[in-house]
Amino acid sequence: MLIRPFVRHDLARLTALTIETFRPFYEDHFRPLVGEVVFANQHGDWRGDYREQVAELHAPDLHRYVAVAETEDVVLGYVAWSVDPARRNGTITHLAVSAEHRRHRAGTALCEHAFGEMRALGAEVVEIGTGGDPFHAPARALYEKLGAVPLPVAVYYRRL
Repeated sequence: MLIRPFVRHDLARLTALTIETFRPFYEDHFRPLVGEVVFANQHGDWRGDYREQVAELHAPDLHRYVAVAETEDVVLGYVAWSVDPARRNGTITHLAVSAEHRRHRAGTALCEHAFGEMRALGAEVVEIGTGGDPFHAPARALYEKLGAVPLPVAVYYRRL
């Protein structure tokens, strides 16, 4: 597995991977949990939102970076992070690994790569967020295995 910096021609593959990775959360978990009104209000165009977000993830002049894991020209996954140099703080904003490459250490390798890059940019602390629902359980397990400490947070939605 090679982990390399993002290049512009990665954009379509990473956008498709992001949509593929998080479709089960939005369609199978979040939508049934909150109902159609809340879903439409909060994430009704989640695919379009990801198309915009992924396009803006890599902006080194704004301290935002992306690294891609691949093997033989097959993208396994990617990690996106940002660094706030003044606060010496880093944040992993996105981590996506294709379904067929999960549980093969690609997520671990991507996070460790991002941690090293953040350290090189002066970060002393990293923040990684994920959901508390069953869909995100593997992400929580990964982050805890990497030594991150969970902070319990509750978010509530209600139709008015």
